[in-house]
Amino acid sequence: MVLVLLPLLPLLLPWGGGQALVPPSELKQMSAAGSKYIDTEVENAINGVKQMKTLMDKTSKDHQAILQTLEETKRRKEEAVQLAREKEQQLEGKQEICNETMLALWEECKPCLKHTCMRFYSRTCHSGSGLVGRQLEEFLNHSSPFSIWVNGERLDSLLERDQKQEKQLEDLEERFGLLEDGVDDIFQDSTQVYGRFYPFFSSPFGGFREVFRPPVQRVRLIPPSQRFSRELHPFFQHPHRGFHHLFQPLFEMTQRMLEEAQGGWEHPLGGFGSEPRNSSQERMVCREIRRNSAGCLRMRDECQKCREILNVDCWQTDPGQSHLREQLEDALRLAERFTRRYDDLLQSFQEEMLNTTRLLDQLSRQFGWVSRLANLTQATDGFLQVTTVFSKAPNLEDPSAPPDTQVTVQLFDSEPLSLTIPGDISWEDPRFMEMVAQQALQHYKQNTIE
Repeated sequence: MVLVLLPLLPLLLPWGGGQALVPPSELKQMSAAGSKYIDTEVENAINGVKQMKTLMDKTSKDHQAILQTLEETKRRKEEAVQLAREKEQQLEGKQEICNETMLALWEECKPCLKHTCMRFYSRTCHSGSGLVGRQLEEFLNHSSPFSIWVNGERLDSLLERDQKQEKQLEDLEERFGLLEDGVDDIFQDSTQVYGRFYPFFSSPFGGFREVFRPPVQRVRLIPPSQRFSRELHPFFQHPHRGFHHLFQPLFEMTQRMLEEAQGGWEHPLGGFGSEPRNSSQERMVCREIRRNSAGCLRMRDECQKCREILNVDCWQTDPGQSHLREQLEDALRLAERFTRRYDDLLQSFQEEMLNTTRLLDQLSRQFGWVSRLANLTQATDGFLQVTTVFSKAPNLEDPSAPPDTQVTVQLFDSEPLSLTIPGDISWEDPRFMEMVAQQALQHYKQNTIE
């Protein structure tokens, strides 16, 4: 007989000066009332995950369209660069015609070019002027005036920019793939919740079943990097930390990179002495000069003899030379135009992803908790179990006020949770179990996010 009574003792013993209010026979009914509220919230959350999936599907379609536009822009840029290379090679074959004139000007151009570049570097950059000076002198001694005559550094800049754009797209594709995988993980887990527990819901979802289908095979321009996946994929074990943070750091880095490019390294750098420049542009220039002495060739407009090399024209001995130079300039301008177009597309893609992930984060915080129920085994009498209901001791400051009620519940697979309901709401009031269920679910969601 003692063994039979022991399980009931926690329900009947006084607690903290209060007393048990609800007999065990009533606890099951209260659990059923609370579970009904939880069922509705689970249904709403699964429909919210459906919204996430629908938004991600639309984003994926837009993404494929952007990739096609990027691919076409890249193709046209590469065609222009290839044409510029061909014209440069043709001009290089003709440089011997005016070689004597250009070489004489080059010998007078070099010291002025070195002095101008080093003066700028010493005034603008913090360290390394001695090493940069030696590198620059060696570079100039092994160069020819042809690099100035054909504006060759513009082609070098285009090729360098192409490498940066390729890396930038690869980073974007990595993050986009992780975003798709993260949303799919939440969606597939919610699919399991729906498939296992929808008979307990009061009404069908209406059209939701059709959304549960095998994920569409995605095709990406760049294969995902295992390094990136290992680094970021664990993030999706806790998706509520934010999809937005996948793209925010990359977007900020791209903004800085575009500001630096607009600072002038895709354009001539004449007029350094008087042209105002911000600190970001100056840091970029210092970095470029330290890495590549050819950057100093962009200061050729500061030296008269260097400018004269640009004006050398051998059309009298070779009329086709001027036409070749015009074709080279046209090809370079076209390639630069498509390079800027590619940058604009990448930037707009990132801006779109920032807006999309911000909305996905809102939906995930509101509804993503339901995906944690995928491996849950539901009790036959519902998701919410009420184990004890106690009346707290009266409030000594206001003895006339009804004492609050302490309710212990277990929601889903969480640990037992003690909740407090205001004393002016009787446990027999329908609002009582609604408040209990609301508090329990709010606590569960907070633990899920954390």
